[in-house]
Amino acid sequence: MSVAAADPGPSAPMRNRRSDATDIAAAVDEACRRVAPLWPLRSFVAVNPFLGFASRRFEATCATLRRVAGIDMLMPRGFYRAALADGTIGDVDLATALARLPPIPSAPRSVAALRDAAAREPRPALPARAVVATVAEVLDGLASGDRYVSRTAFMVDEISRWCAAYFDEGQAAWTMPGRALPPYAAWRAAMRHDRNPEAMGIHGFRVAVAEMPAEPQAAIAAVLAALGIPARATTDYLHRALLDIGGWAGYVRHLAWKAALQGRDDPRLVDLLAIRVVWGYALFRERRDAGFHDTWTAAMLEATALPDDEAVGAGPELAVDLALQLAYEAAWQRRQLPRLEAAFAAASATPGPRPDPGECARPPVQAAFCIDVRSEVFRRALETSWPEAETLGFAGFFGFPIEYVPIGQQVGNAQCPVLLAPSVVICETVAGVSEAEETEVLGLRLIRRRAAKAWKSFKLSAVSSFTYVETAGLGFAAKLLGDGAGLTRPVPDPNLDGLDEDVAARAGPRLGARTVGGRLTGFDAGRRIAMAEAVLRGMSMTRGFARLVLLVGHGSTTVNNPHAAGLDCGACGGHTGEANARVAAGILNDPAVRDGLAARGIEVPPDTFFVPGLHDTTTDGLRLFDLDGLPASHVDEFARLRDRLQRASSLARRERAARLGIATDARDLDAAVLARSRDWSQVRPEWGLAGNATFIAAPRSRTLGLDLGGRCFLHSYDWRRDAGFGVLELVMTAPMVVATWINLQYYGSTVNNRVFGSGNKTLHNVVGTLGVLQ
Repeated sequence: MSVAAADPGPSAPMRNRRSDATDIAAAVDEACRRVAPLWPLRSFVAVNPFLGFASRRFEATCATLRRVAGIDMLMPRGFYRAALADGTIGDVDLATALARLPPIPSAPRSVAALRDAAAREPRPALPARAVVATVAEVLDGLASGDRYVSRTAFMVDEISRWCAAYFDEGQAAWTMPGRALPPYAAWRAAMRHDRNPEAMGIHGFRVAVAEMPAEPQAAIAAVLAALGIPARATTDYLHRALLDIGGWAGYVRHLAWKAALQGRDDPRLVDLLAIRVVWGYALFRERRDAGFHDTWTAAMLEATALPDDEAVGAGPELAVDLALQLAYEAAWQRRQLPRLEAAFAAASATPGPRPDPGECARPPVQAAFCIDVRSEVFRRALETSWPEAETLGFAGFFGFPIEYVPIGQQVGNAQCPVLLAPSVVICETVAGVSEAEETEVLGLRLIRRRAAKAWKSFKLSAVSSFTYVETAGLGFAAKLLGDGAGLTRPVPDPNLDGLDEDVAARAGPRLGARTVGGRLTGFDAGRRIAMAEAVLRGMSMTRGFARLVLLVGHGSTTVNNPHAAGLDCGACGGHTGEANARVAAGILNDPAVRDGLAARGIEVPPDTFFVPGLHDTTTDGLRLFDLDGLPASHVDEFARLRDRLQRASSLARRERAARLGIATDARDLDAAVLARSRDWSQVRPEWGLAGNATFIAAPRSRTLGLDLGGRCFLHSYDWRRDAGFGVLELVMTAPMVVATWINLQYYGSTVNNRVFGSGNKTLHNVVGTLGVLQ
């Protein structure tokens, strides 16, 4: 494979363009698919960072990322060595790991050999050097002297600065010109006037960009030819280029994901890739000396001889670390499976056939929570405070994939797993007002929001900011101190800003079908019944209904936390589950829906009343909604329910306090937990999802009384009520996938926070309302 000359000249990209456009297009597509989508801050959800490698084995993905970019997917060797020393990992776990390890020629063959390998530090020291080099990386390697500015760092900063302006969603005071153009075209237009690269010594940058083809795929092909990237390494090189700007690449990949759910194509990730590789070409043109030429030629020859992704390419040190990771997981399973087996055996100990839950005595209350691991703690606390209560687990969107439009807005949030597209639009309304009164409410809200926006613009404007700070700064001292100490009230829901408290308290979903803004919203009769049936069957809840049934979504209360949505419900698309719970309860309380369900074999007693609620996973408070329809006959039972929920909240806080470093003998433990949720300095306000490790789909009787430590996703499922196992298929292809994404997001952020995490919160700056820059 030939490589480019040291001095390609201005026409080299056109002269060396590859002829096989199909192969290059396939490589571009594969590189883009390797990037996992990254949702913006307003709807941030956990995503499997290795999603683009879902078709590959774990060890092959480890080998690929280590080879392509020097990225590790495993803990440092010392972590596993410590687990061996303290007995967390035993010989039986090492033996299990070796039996599970795929065939790798250089892997240890015995427990003793694996122990010996674990005792030494890997050679060479990790992270391993990337085999697929970039121009910026080679230039940085050749540079010497403290005054040299990293070409990689400068390039990433410049691309990121441009992306922040182009993709901005309202944070910037001034809008970037050219945003109507596709990204690559807009960037080329902007670079005609940008002298920053040349000021940093990258001579001829604007000329290099200008001579590139105007079409992004053609530009990528031209750069590949000019740099002499071997065909064997093309996909890896392009993937590596995207990894350099991984955050922006992930965000643009999310835009393509959303478009695909709507049946559209979004090619902007290819545009972003073109921007990145053209930058590399401009850096390539900067150097014409023999030293760079020889180093680059050697790098391309090394890339030509890349090993395959699979086991052969893993290498001896990676094989050792893979075996140790498998042993660590085997140790967890070895300790947990016997506990689960014992609980299962106890649940089946009754002589004769195990009774169907629907044939047991009617419980005083049934409470359906999200499968989230944080709900496991509260469910166990409720069962402790009220042993007769029955709890269930179901995906927190309660089977209603809706777009929820807050009052006064035209477009809403997707309240469903990001795997799905909303199928119904639900608008928020104010209960108990006429259409004219609602119009007046919306008018007042609009005026208040415009005034707030104008005030914010004044505070941030260039001519007023310093004067404003000097004159009004001291007036905010008390607020800053109170907020910083967690003493002030939490920030109100932004969806309710501009509404009076009494009006906000009456805001709720409008379920009836009607056209709003040219869009059909709400449910017709047939869809209500069909979705209600799907929800109840999905929860294996088709008989034995209690008089009170709670549907409890969850959300999180935090301050000074750009990633706050990541603590809300992943099944609700990074939003709280309040809207879904209220919609589900409203439909299930509909008498016409009850009649329709009865015709389909599900008899909901007329005295059963569904109550929506919201579990705050930071404070373990539980708020209930839409109680105006509560029958008078249920008042006493409801009072008892409130009392038991308060007890459960206190029990849950006490259990979580120990993990949060709050003394459980504190005089007012509840207040201490609440203050933590309002503390600006808290880096991790709840730690609730950290440590998630298990997913169980089974009747609650199989795990009742078992302390799962807030580490288990619990989904209710009874195979005896699932003819054809369609419900099981749904559980495994939606809720379990969401749980896996959460698990692997936390795994990636733990093993390699620099690549898969978000770094140091104290250095974060929100950019474009999309993400954070460190």
